[in-house]
Amino acid sequence: MSSASATTTTPATGGFSEASFEAFLRGRDEPGWLLDRRRAAFEAFSGMALPSSRDEEWRRTDIRGLKLGSFAPPAPGAPSAEDRAALAPAWETLSGHYATGLEHVNSSPTRSADPAKLGGAILVDLATAAKQHPEILERYFLTDAVSPTADAFSALHAAFWTGGTLLYVPKGVKVEAPLFSLVGLANRGRVDLDHTLVVLEEGAEATLVRETASRARGDDQALHAGAVEIFVGKGANLQFVNLQNWDDATWHFSRERALVDADASIQWTVGGLGSRLSKVNQEVALTGQGSNAQVNGVMFTTGKQHLAYFTRQDHAAPHTRSDLLYKAGLKDRSRVVWKGMIRVEKDAQRTDAYQKDDNLILSDHARADSIPGLEIEANDVRCTHGATAGRVDEEMIFYAQARGVRRDTAVRLIVEGFFANVYDRITLEPVRETLRQAVASKLEL
Repeated sequence: MSSASATTTTPATGGFSEASFEAFLRGRDEPGWLLDRRRAAFEAFSGMALPSSRDEEWRRTDIRGLKLGSFAPPAPGAPSAEDRAALAPAWETLSGHYATGLEHVNSSPTRSADPAKLGGAILVDLATAAKQHPEILERYFLTDAVSPTADAFSALHAAFWTGGTLLYVPKGVKVEAPLFSLVGLANRGRVDLDHTLVVLEEGAEATLVRETASRARGDDQALHAGAVEIFVGKGANLQFVNLQNWDDATWHFSRERALVDADASIQWTVGGLGSRLSKVNQEVALTGQGSNAQVNGVMFTTGKQHLAYFTRQDHAAPHTRSDLLYKAGLKDRSRVVWKGMIRVEKDAQRTDAYQKDDNLILSDHARADSIPGLEIEANDVRCTHGATAGRVDEEMIFYAQARGVRRDTAVRLIVEGFFANVYDRITLEPVRETLRQAVASKLEL
């Protein structure tokens, strides 16, 4: 049941009122069909309350500290030179590893991809896509992958989205070099409603690395309500990496879903590193016979961070395979909630599905909640799930110290070993190294 029907509290429009919505629309130069979709989403948003602990999906995630009224739609206009400079190191790192990419700062496109390095693909911001490739957007944008009315944050996003990225790879095109997208926040009153749309037509191949970054200013909070939609056509192959590295003052909400057609495959890697609080729904739907998905997750939390990731592997066709491995390390008073579901439809015979969530607890006050689940309607399947949570083995630390290794070094080595098998599944070395460095830096905090 959605939040709109599960609660009866006052609709939580906050700074996203009808007046601000109409003003927002006046500043847009978009086709009528797109404005109609925005208006339908705003109508839904206006009748919804924010989720609460009375909603089962939010029972372990407390967002009472979020004051939606303190935020408003992103203001139009180019970001300041100071804000762009704050995020320049992230751009330089990504552009040094990958062929080409684009950048958004404070919801405005600031750098474009080099067409000569796209190998026949289209990689543009969504505002440009609406003008130059409207047929692609109208066919795919907020249609079959992500629901614009799943909850209040989804509706908010669908009504007010700004910025965003389109990667479109035509039939049979194979983009050899990895591409990237950087989404950054650096201004006061920070709001990002970024949307990522990836479409690979039949037989296409591509790799896209998406990374978020932000810079907090004192106690200034930020809001991100986003979405990721992925369509992998017949026989296509996509590697998608989504690294969430917001600062610890950012509230992060995202709905992400991939539809994978017959004989197609996706390798989807998630890094949950930053934010004050995250609530992410990540789903893979295997809609065509012989489709395949591998999902990798690396999370590390410190301080009072709260990360909630709900995953779903939906098998809707026969002879499909999914393999999900999430790993999390937790310090201080942080908390990670993972809830996974393998769903096998009655026609999805010969399904092979696996999910595993492991948590390494590094303090007396950190907490991990792991809730694996199965819903199986077919009778010829192989489905396995499991979850673990435990502390660093003191005997292992003692063994290392007895051989002259300092305790902090021993703990670091054990943590690296804990994440090693998920790192090994990641085919892009720069991504592996980024995750290793992020975990190492958090261990030192």
